[in-house]
Amino acid sequence: MRDSAALLHGILQRRCVSYLATLFFFILCIAAFFSARLLDFRWNAGNYPRKSIFSGVTFSKYPLHDPWTKPRRNPIEIPLTCAVTNSTRTCPTTYHPPNLSARDEDAAAPEACPDYFRWIHEDLSPWRETGISLDMVEAAKRRAYFRLVIVNGTVYVETYQRSFQTRDVFTQWGILQLLRRYPGKLPDLDLIFSCADQPGIVKECYPKSNATAPPPLFGYDGDDATVDIVFPDWSFWGWPEIVIKPWEQLSEELKEGNRRMRWVDREAHAYWKGNARLTASRRDLLKCHVSDKQDWNARVYYQDWHREQRQGFKNSNLADQCIHRFKIYIEGIGWSVSEKYILACDSVSLVVRPRYYDFFTRSLIPLQHYWPIRENDKCRSIKYAVHWGNTHQEEAQAIGKAASDFVQEELQMKYVYDYMFHLLTEYAKLLKYKPSVPPKAIELCSELMACPADGLVKKYMVDSVVTSPSEAAPCTVPPPYDPPTLHSILERKEDLIKQVETWEKQYWDTQTNHN
Repeated sequence: MRDSAALLHGILQRRCVSYLATLFFFILCIAAFFSARLLDFRWNAGNYPRKSIFSGVTFSKYPLHDPWTKPRRNPIEIPLTCAVTNSTRTCPTTYHPPNLSARDEDAAAPEACPDYFRWIHEDLSPWRETGISLDMVEAAKRRAYFRLVIVNGTVYVETYQRSFQTRDVFTQWGILQLLRRYPGKLPDLDLIFSCADQPGIVKECYPKSNATAPPPLFGYDGDDATVDIVFPDWSFWGWPEIVIKPWEQLSEELKEGNRRMRWVDREAHAYWKGNARLTASRRDLLKCHVSDKQDWNARVYYQDWHREQRQGFKNSNLADQCIHRFKIYIEGIGWSVSEKYILACDSVSLVVRPRYYDFFTRSLIPLQHYWPIRENDKCRSIKYAVHWGNTHQEEAQAIGKAASDFVQEELQMKYVYDYMFHLLTEYAKLLKYKPSVPPKAIELCSELMACPADGLVKKYMVDSVVTSPSEAAPCTVPPPYDPPTLHSILERKEDLIKQVETWEKQYWDTQTNHN
């Protein structure tokens, strides 16, 4: 019996020890669980009410942040200050910060630039081997409107002649806004700028055999026969003389205009309105207007800007003109500012074969972004284009949409500024001398330009002023085209144009046979 009792006592004692161990382990688990929950609560306090329901302690004095995300810095403000006592001719003594602080190590990598940035390499290629000397820059003065120098982040301008309207004013304004967007990031540079309608440095005057590089001249457009350095035009910051708003605002209005009328509900003919006095080609276009004898599927009108000005430009709102399925682009004396507004309309852009290009149009592809029109047979070419579009509506809408998407997405102001930034930076690398301030140059700043201005000039400057530095770095420029690729691109564009001309011929041959 005692043996049995002893055995039972041992079993009970072992069970008691096991029970106590199990109970202790269970208590430890409970404690660990609540401890983890408490820590989790404290760790994520930003996602819960500040007051703890457990202890009544508040965390407002010691706010907790997600340890994996750095707090975002407040953007630096760069006010445009026009004091009543200083609205004349001086720049502020304390201007915007000379440079941006170092970017966070965990900041996102710069995005890739649009493909048209590749043309920066091509435009600067005449000086890749020789560099740019002071004598070369001085040689460009004979065609110049102004000289712009940047030294230690400050802009200086020497004016040689005034431009038509305010082209020079808003070009300089745009460069000043670039420095406000990327303060302290542009190197010292010295450039000569032409505000003319046409490029002026003829390529054949500087053959490579004599090792004489051409003078570097900045302007708004170029062509295959010249080597001018193409720069974004003044109208991106506004064109007050004809009441065209800065691009950032106008592009949104054009987008809204597209929403108001579907492509299929628009007028089913081609439309153009402009100054036909500028060139014989534009006067020739007027012959394509509908008449009692012939309908070329076109409605083209002469724009009398003097009368329009007297009437307050009430018939010139660009956002109200996206009501046609087809819109015609034709050059003036040189390239025309109107191209980006026409491309932005969701309409099929009928582009009369151009001679000139601006900084982005070289990346436009026939039948993808526009429909090519013959220069020497405009009316028949336009009539066929409209016929094709109205009988191939799905394909036509795709062309119009691709063009407007290109303009709205790849021609945003951030890319315009980045194009300017990279072009000027790469240009500055080619200078073989240290830029200095010309004796007759004056310091230029946003206040000096905007504060004394009035009317629409002042309004457009205020509307387009850059108020804080960019939080993102400039986009990354694609590499230059290698010669075979560039040749292939140019050849493809020509082939597509010839394809359209073949379709036209077949169409008109059929019409002739039927008659």
